[in-house]
Amino acid sequence: MGNLLVNLAMVLRQPTGISTYALSLLPHLRSLQPTLLSDRLYDGFTHQLISHKLCSDRGRRARLRRLYWTQTQIPKIYRRLNSRLLFSPAPEAPIDRHCRLVVMVHDLRPLKLPSQSWQTYYFRWVVPKVVAQASHVICNSEATAADLCDFYQLPAQKITPIYLGYDRQHYQPWQGKTGNYFLHIGQQFPHKNLERLIRAFAQLPADYQLYLAGSRHPSETPRLEQLVQSLGLQERVRLLRYVDYADLPQLIGGAIALVYPSLWEGFGLPILEAMACGTPVITSNCSSLPEVGGEAVLYVDPYQVEAIASAMKSLISDGSLRADLRQQGFAQVQRFNWEKTGKETCEILKQFL
Repeated sequence: MGNLLVNLAMVLRQPTGISTYALSLLPHLRSLQPTLLSDRLYDGFTHQLISHKLCSDRGRRARLRRLYWTQTQIPKIYRRLNSRLLFSPAPEAPIDRHCRLVVMVHDLRPLKLPSQSWQTYYFRWVVPKVVAQASHVICNSEATAADLCDFYQLPAQKITPIYLGYDRQHYQPWQGKTGNYFLHIGQQFPHKNLERLIRAFAQLPADYQLYLAGSRHPSETPRLEQLVQSLGLQERVRLLRYVDYADLPQLIGGAIALVYPSLWEGFGLPILEAMACGTPVITSNCSSLPEVGGEAVLYVDPYQVEAIASAMKSLISDGSLRADLRQQGFAQVQRFNWEKTGKETCEILKQFL
């Protein structure tokens, strides 16, 4: 096919979320013979190598440098390679009428839960121009599709929701012993609602622990650490930082439950991974999360500490509930796989090549 340019400049060295999506999708794009904009090589692909400084894992300065490069350099590369279409796994694309675009929008959380941050600014002023210029917009849930219509007035026919998947070889039913800990997976951003989770956990008996696995946040993590100390939970709450991919199945499989009380998510990959391991899930009753969890998880109002605590207590005391959720989770997770995600994405891209 050829003439497809794929922008992987946003793929992190320690992948989460968007990076996991891009890397999981990549093998299924091979039939389109794309050229990858990347700072590293991937077997079986043609590359246009870019500076590793553009793909820095963390830091506002690195992100701003990448966004400037996106606007100034990608159009030049696009024209030099005689590209017909640019696909970006995130809404990072040049606002240039000569570049035909298909972009993926994972969520509009910076607009749903606005803050004084560069992300809110970017989604308020830049993303509207990117999606308006795009030939088509892919998103990962019906909830995000509705947000795209509401915030950016995009016509529904310009949007295709395509659910994400999980690595079926990596995340398998856990056969080991269940530990005495509850688990949260995700970067420690304010919208992850970890303060309420910690306060809810404080109501549990003293022989249980809470593991928070995910990268630190410059302002939120110190507040969480202070809260843990003020509640006297230093020996019970563990901030594990980023957990290597190879270690996640054992960590998830050994948990009493994944507790994921996010205030807003475009999808929620950890929910799939937990269900695949047979680990019960407690999550929020808002945004895309009911689309992912179906009837196989416990839903809570994420703003109610008592509701989160009650759900955790019920999984401690009710073994039959845990067993039911395990079996329902195995059935629900079968609806999602990267092969299906890849096939549906390729069909969209082919329409514009």
